Amino acid sequence: MTEAPTPADPARPSPASVPVPAGSSERLAKLAAGAGLRRVAMVAWRDLGDPEAGGSELHAHEIARRWAAAGVEVVLRTSAVGGEPERLVRDGYEAVRRSGRYKVFATAPADVVAGRLGRLDGVVEIWNGMPFFSPLWAGRPRVTFLHHVHAEMWRMVLPPRLARLGELVEGSLAPPLYRRTAVVTLSSSSRDEIIEMLGMRPERVSVVPPGIDPMFSPGPARSPAPLIVAVGRLEPVKRFDRLVNAVAELRRHRSDVECVIVGEGSQRTALEALRHSHGAESYIRLPGRLEDAELVRLYRRAWVLASTSVREGWGMTVSEAAACGTPAVVSRIAGHADVVVEGRTGLLASSRLEMVAHLRSLVDDEVLHARMSKAAIERAAALSWEATAEGTLAVLAAESRAGRRRRRLGRGSG
Repeated sequence: MTEAPTPADPARPSPASVPVPAGSSERLAKLAAGAGLRRVAMVAWRDLGDPEAGGSELHAHEIARRWAAAGVEVVLRTSAVGGEPERLVRDGYEAVRRSGRYKVFATAPADVVAGRLGRLDGVVEIWNGMPFFSPLWAGRPRVTFLHHVHAEMWRMVLPPRLARLGELVEGSLAPPLYRRTAVVTLSSSSRDEIIEMLGMRPERVSVVPPGIDPMFSPGPARSPAPLIVAVGRLEPVKRFDRLVNAVAELRRHRSDVECVIVGEGSQRTALEALRHSHGAESYIRLPGRLEDAELVRLYRRAWVLASTSVREGWGMTVSEAAACGTPAVVSRIAGHADVVVEGRTGLLASSRLEMVAHLRSLVDDEVLHARMSKAAIERAAALSWEATAEGTLAVLAAESRAGRRRRRLGRGSG
């Protein structure tokens, strides 16, 4: 879901907004009012309008617009978006986009401290690779969204010196400052890694899964030929080279298998060369970005959603495809271990051989595929952005109420 400071997932544009259900807004409004949360700032690396925006930006947008619909004033402070205005109102919340891609880590906190974002009752920090160090400056009820540990990703996407700096900040410098911070992550497996690898306190790390847009839903029958679909940034962390190799190997068993890898990124040229080395241009396609409607149609036509990523907080494309009735074969990593219910909605692979074997199982076994397709739809139906917005606001509200209690006790002891 989140990544280190490298290009994010440009597989599709910003989603079309659907109305927020009245019942959800009422619950959010009551929760916010009870905690005294009238205006909240979210500080993040990128805005949804950024051409490199990905899952982390979509997550922030879906939460911000639902909080705003409930009457909370939300201001999202990010880096600048080239060619776009510094300020805009999107779906009820205000986005302030200024400063360079890295300078924002200094200017966004400065805006909060100086009051340039208004009088704030709460702060949400989105720790997306490099933290904003909110424990040092927020000075008010706050939570941190941390979708997963980046670990080896630093060395995959950055030069050696910068990679070592990223590892040092994430693994050693930042964690001690966040031990008392309320952290929200997307999955139980990511929570386990955050606790184990960063030393966060278990009682301070909550799990709130992401939702699914209603446009992802079952549709017409799948493709006549076995179709494997993958969606994401064409970047090293996604390891689409492993998928290309797996599909090429699978073709030795099923000569009618096809594959579509949706997205753009720095690895396109390398993937095209790898595809050429297999003579796979006729059955592995790299269409680039797709519009929403095209992506939904592709999920519905797919027999399998595949992901070979080495790091995910959740795996949003997996649950989107599941909502369309498409089971998954994915790498066995934190995040994937939650989005896929192993043996029911998909299969987890620990090696190349397992990836090929699992793909083969789902394209060969009609009974298995039908069973997993049905279970995938049922699993996806339990995920909603309304629940995500309520779950994350509940954590911030709890922090606000705890702060009020401490202040009352402090006045009483004086």
